[in-house]
Amino acid sequence: MSKVTRREFLATSAVAGAAATGTRIPSGKREHPAEWYRIPSFELEEKTISDLQAGMKDGRYTARSIAEAYLARIQALDRNGPRLNQVLETNPDALDIAEALDRERKERGPRGPMHGIPVLLKDNIGTADKMQTTAGSLALLGAKPRKDAHLVERLRAAGAVILGKTNLSEWANFRSTHSSSGWSGRGGQGKNPYALDRSPCGSSSGSGAATAANFTAVAIGTETDGSVVCPSAANGLVGIKPTLGLVSRSGIIPLAHSQDTAGPMCRSVSDAATLLTVMAGSDPRDPATGEADSRRRDYTRSLEPGGLNGARIGVMRQQFSGYSPETDRIFEDSIKAIEQAGATIVDPADHPTAGQYGDAEFEVLLYEFKADINRYLEELGDATELKTLADLIRFNESHSDTELRYFGQEIFLMAADKGPLSDKAYKEALEKSKRLTRAEGLDKLVTDHKLDAVIAPTGAPAWTVDLVNGDHFLGGSSSVGAVSGYPSITVPAGHSFGLPVGLTFFGRAYEEAKLIRYAYAFEQETRVRRAPKFRAHAEW
Repeated sequence: MSKVTRREFLATSAVAGAAATGTRIPSGKREHPAEWYRIPSFELEEKTISDLQAGMKDGRYTARSIAEAYLARIQALDRNGPRLNQVLETNPDALDIAEALDRERKERGPRGPMHGIPVLLKDNIGTADKMQTTAGSLALLGAKPRKDAHLVERLRAAGAVILGKTNLSEWANFRSTHSSSGWSGRGGQGKNPYALDRSPCGSSSGSGAATAANFTAVAIGTETDGSVVCPSAANGLVGIKPTLGLVSRSGIIPLAHSQDTAGPMCRSVSDAATLLTVMAGSDPRDPATGEADSRRRDYTRSLEPGGLNGARIGVMRQQFSGYSPETDRIFEDSIKAIEQAGATIVDPADHPTAGQYGDAEFEVLLYEFKADINRYLEELGDATELKTLADLIRFNESHSDTELRYFGQEIFLMAADKGPLSDKAYKEALEKSKRLTRAEGLDKLVTDHKLDAVIAPTGAPAWTVDLVNGDHFLGGSSSVGAVSGYPSITVPAGHSFGLPVGLTFFGRAYEEAKLIRYAYAFEQETRVRRAPKFRAHAEW
């Protein structure tokens, strides 16, 4: 979709939105649209991958009919109606791809569980097709990669239908110190489907909100620190942040190579396990994935309803609770549910170095962003004239009416001042952050308490969007897995005034199968996910 067309969609009047969804504006009323529009019924609402596969097997659905249904819902609710503003563009070839997969199913049978399943991608995941890959920035419009990201190659080979690209916090939320999560120069501010005035969190905001709203079967986000788990929790989803190196980063617009990874964002643990099974694998283009083929598993084999029975689960409290009474309430209920599912609770089992590595982490990210984005831009070749971070800064300055309208580029400027990765300051910060989060952090915690996994609240209920002052982030636990490079998985744990709150399970490197087993058992024990209702505000 072109920039002009996108702006036309954003400018669509309330009357047009009502017509598209088959509703009528009450005469004489000047209510917020979300108070009166009716969300149309949707046959595929909350359908899992297995549900869709069963429907294609017995003839109720085809890959094309599924893709058509999701595309129609995007048109009705993202472009019109509540205008969630979370899908930047849809794949113009999606229906042709789906039709070809239908023919293949008839002739040779399905390739596997992802055959014909629609997937939305965060707009920093490269696709060598008719779609853009921009990290939400107007600077990269037209700068198309020559090759699919490795995970996209794996998805296509598995028979997935790449449905489109989602909005995100521009540059993976690493541009300004007071940004608004879910805003990008290319897409504007995205909304949370549970309460339209609330943040979808970021930076994988579009992948989270779009999946929660049933715009797709599943989606993929990326995380450097919190960008998969926070929007998953804020949108009532399961999100997996894999071990660094399990999923290739090649073809993804980088933030920082020592923490970047892509991960599934889904409405169920079973879907997340299915998607991760396809995504994981070694890639010659990403040296960090050297062990991935030997480490990856069929994660669907971990879907055991009684998987928590006999597990020893530690409760991290210090630094990870106390910032939100509502989150604390749901956390206590979650601990009880885990215990009822047969686990032994070790409470407290506090992270020994929590709160001690934030400055070192930020220093590492500044250094790596400059080096990694310069390399990415150079690899685009003649697809763009922008070759360095300095070029991006100048672009934003010359397009300040669009790119810098609400907040600046303070982090860009800080990163631009950093030297090469050979600097002593960088090496010391990297060593400190990894040591404090691995050997002296999670590894020590698990060993000392003889734990199978640890838990903490993912974060607080979603805050209200504030483009003037930026995000009102209260707290979270994502750094435990993000800085160490170890896996984490967030699962819906409860609701506060209608807003979802998540619980995160953490483990050591390559323990995804174990964490999925615990998360699935917790999900089956609690079953708290519910579809959003696109309310104007939280439920008071």
